Amino acid sequence: MVPGHPSSPDPAPSPVAGAATSLDERRLRLLLGIGQDIVAALDLETVFRHVLEAARELTAARYAAIGVLAPDRRSLERFVSSGIDDAARERIGDPPRGRGILGLLIDDPRPLRLDDVGAHPRSYGFPLGHPPMSTFLGVPVLIRGRSWGNLYLTEKEGGGPFDAQDEEAMRVLAGWASIAIDNARLYEAEHVRRRELERTVRALETTTEIARAVGGETQLDRVLELVVKRGRALVEARSMVLLLRDGDELVVTGVAGAIEPELVGARVPIEGSATGGVLRRRRPERFSDVGERLRFALHDRISASTGLLVPMTFHGRVLGVFGAFDRLVDGPGFTAEDERLMEAFAASSATAVATAQSVFQLGLRRAIEAAEAERGRWARELHDDTLQELAALKIALASARRSADLPGVHEVLDEAIGQIDGTIRDLRAIINDLRPAALDALGVLPAVEALVERAAARAGVEIELVTDRAFEADSARNRLAPEVELALYRLVQESVTNAVRHAEASRVRIEIGEQDDCVVTTVTDDGVGFDATAGHAGFGLIGMRERVAFAGGSLDVSSSGEGTCVTFRLPAARSAPPEAIAELGD
Repeated sequence: MVPGHPSSPDPAPSPVAGAATSLDERRLRLLLGIGQDIVAALDLETVFRHVLEAARELTAARYAAIGVLAPDRRSLERFVSSGIDDAARERIGDPPRGRGILGLLIDDPRPLRLDDVGAHPRSYGFPLGHPPMSTFLGVPVLIRGRSWGNLYLTEKEGGGPFDAQDEEAMRVLAGWASIAIDNARLYEAEHVRRRELERTVRALETTTEIARAVGGETQLDRVLELVVKRGRALVEARSMVLLLRDGDELVVTGVAGAIEPELVGARVPIEGSATGGVLRRRRPERFSDVGERLRFALHDRISASTGLLVPMTFHGRVLGVFGAFDRLVDGPGFTAEDERLMEAFAASSATAVATAQSVFQLGLRRAIEAAEAERGRWARELHDDTLQELAALKIALASARRSADLPGVHEVLDEAIGQIDGTIRDLRAIINDLRPAALDALGVLPAVEALVERAAARAGVEIELVTDRAFEADSARNRLAPEVELALYRLVQESVTNAVRHAEASRVRIEIGEQDDCVVTTVTDDGVGFDATAGHAGFGLIGMRERVAFAGGSLDVSSSGEGTCVTFRLPAARSAPPEAIAELGD
């Protein structure tokens, strides 16, 4: 047979149309069965395997291969073979790219049969280690009328050449293959679109979670935990870290996935680090050499090969950097789509983190200011009362020491002893205000009763305490939880102090009872009142609101020119009666 193309010019026949006249019944039945298996496969690799196995079975060829054209349709992008073991593939080296005889089929996509490949003028020969091949059959695979690749067969068993029936069978098989490959590609494209849609939905859900965090979660630790876990799930990363800026350093503030929790708190300098470079440039970066790029605290503590770093920017200010490592699905490298999703996520996260940071800083500042105000109050108490009394006592004793009148000295000493007793009482009152022993030893009601007695005696104000009898009995038998007792005592203390010192009240009424699993306390006075809606009620009211919120309760304040009413509700959590931890003084 002279090498060349067959007479038929039609390169794209229907899979079985016209085949009955040239194929025997065995091959037709075999082709029909093979076609069903091939078309039913939706995975491209499975289609390749079925086609190559069927090609060898139909033609008794020793070797078979499929060459996939590159986008430019001038070379082969992929070469899948059957009949050659892995050791032979290693000896052959790089797969063919579409030169020589294979290039002839690319240039002119029509079936080609050769009795001796080496005798053809386009033959380039075979590389070292390649098994000997002489007979050849090549058939184009067309998808929607365009050349997609080629099906190759070599070395027919028995040593004879490929004949017209072999060629016809391969034309039919190529038709089946084109349908199956097109279906597999469409299925894969649909699968990719569905996954992209799912990821977009997950991104929307994640962004919604962050929006909820902004509106309902202001605790910084919780927000950081939320964003780092949601970010990892969004891009399906093996691990993720969140680093926030602190001066000239980045501090690891959150981790998720396969990463050591002990990494939290580690510091990375901005200068000279990959994370610092992303922060300075304000642009994300993907890389596949984690071991070389990461330095300082992150080096050797993150086991990964690929990474994605994304800056977290809020109103033009870079708060920190997200670091994702090794994608679990279709990875380990991250894609441009992952980068885009993380950029959008980082923008939402920045709002949540900045809000939580602001709340944290505001709370810290208020706490410091309130503590300083409280220290100032105790300093004035000690200076105006205790210190002046001690100074007067010193003067009196110094005068007595110089006096020769013994009865007069005795009188001065008696007065000094009385002043010392008064000072001791004042100091004990201050100590009780700081931390009453009765609160720990006996419970909140005895502590409040003692507070009322001290405040009434000190200020000369009528203070009435009314408690629910059922609540009294229940509290004596089964005390409130320590944090609830402390919150209740401090809230009553602050309310009474405000009424006596600031509202200039002459009467104060305290009511304590239990309703609907809550301890409800109301403190009313007949003082001058204040504008509770003005937003400048002072540190006392700010501290009360924060204490109530911390205890899981609620606070309501109403005030007018005829007095003030403060009502707070605290959960009536109970605990076993504690053992007394301090002895009451005289």
